[in-house]
Amino acid sequence: MKLPVLSVHDVVRNQLCTGCGACAYIDPSQFHMADVPSLGRRPLRQQSSEAEKAEALEVCPGYKLKHTFEKSNPIYDTSLVDAWGPVIKVWEGYAADSEVRNAGSSGGVATALALYCIEQVGMHGVLHTKADDQTPYLNTTTLSTTRDMLLKTTGSRYAPASPCDGLAQIEHATGPCVFIGKPCDVAATNETRKLRPALDANLALTIAFFCAGTPSTQGTTDLLRKAGVSNLKSITGLRYRGNGWPGRWVVDFTDESGQAQSRSMSYTDSWDFLQRYRQWRCYICPDHTGEFADIAVGDPWHREPTRDEPGRSLILARTQRGLDVLLAAANAGYIVLEREDNTLLPKSQPNILVTRANNWGRLLALRVWGAPVPKYTGFPMFKFWITKLSFKQRIQSIVGTVRRIKSKGLKHPVELSSPSMTTQNSSQTH
Repeated sequence: MKLPVLSVHDVVRNQLCTGCGACAYIDPSQFHMADVPSLGRRPLRQQSSEAEKAEALEVCPGYKLKHTFEKSNPIYDTSLVDAWGPVIKVWEGYAADSEVRNAGSSGGVATALALYCIEQVGMHGVLHTKADDQTPYLNTTTLSTTRDMLLKTTGSRYAPASPCDGLAQIEHATGPCVFIGKPCDVAATNETRKLRPALDANLALTIAFFCAGTPSTQGTTDLLRKAGVSNLKSITGLRYRGNGWPGRWVVDFTDESGQAQSRSMSYTDSWDFLQRYRQWRCYICPDHTGEFADIAVGDPWHREPTRDEPGRSLILARTQRGLDVLLAAANAGYIVLEREDNTLLPKSQPNILVTRANNWGRLLALRVWGAPVPKYTGFPMFKFWITKLSFKQRIQSIVGTVRRIKSKGLKHPVELSSPSMTTQNSSQTH
């Protein structure tokens, strides 16, 4: 029998949660975000006699994702729309400021755009994720309003984050703001703005970065121990990427004698280790490239970066608003749009299309075996399952999911009632 999904609590119990934090913003009296080391950021129920707000489930990207854009609109590249969502233009480019470019995970474009919006457009700030000041291997949501604040928070964070739990900071800001997050975070924000006029009025731009899935905190702590850092309280800094493209995973800590130490490994080695800890919902996600954002940025993996090469970003304008900001930021000297070529998207991210193709078989297996399935609308999958996968791969997409149904206990709800299962760190910086 298929497990029903009738509430956010059901989403969490059935391992469909993305950890975005939108429900905690919509219904703070009912939910607060906490880190479950083996799973990710999760909305835990408060001790409240009130019923959960129906709105909380409506904005949940773990429960549903729905495209409403008009695919026939001539503004979009029709050759890309089924596989990649709304795409107007694609560039390879980078931040014009060398400091921003070097600090970013690829070309520093998201940070450069945020700076442009603050310094030239007069926006109030940027809501995004940074390393927790007290516990650097955890993440926290912050509203940056200056260049210095943004530069201190550059680089990818391959660990659980819930930036939507801070949307109240945009709602109550004194002016328009930018939101930067994972594709699921932006999708949740778009649904949330429909319900909150004050948020909508202050949400001037959304930027998503490409995402291959969110590893759990346990992934990071296991990697730290592998690198020889057994005392997690000794960590003073942790970067997953940046300071060059694609950069290195670097942890700073103090040893038993109080001396500063550092350990590092390549981006490839660190990600190969961490991806094994991705939350289940990421395995069946149809959107890895920010299809609901105004602007999306990722790595131009159509070629291997050369040694000591300055970073470059793949830049997607997905809405007219996003296109206008990109062109204006380039004209103002904040970003360099080096090469315009829409074919760079499929060339740079071929595995993402394979993932979309695999999803059809995975979702079929979940339905047949009675496990919970999200509601996806506007994401063509079957034709790619047929055309992009071999017969063997199609069978593997089904059989592999059946195995995961058993190994991950997807037909048996997970209860998060034990305080020992969570890390109660603050999720917002005001």
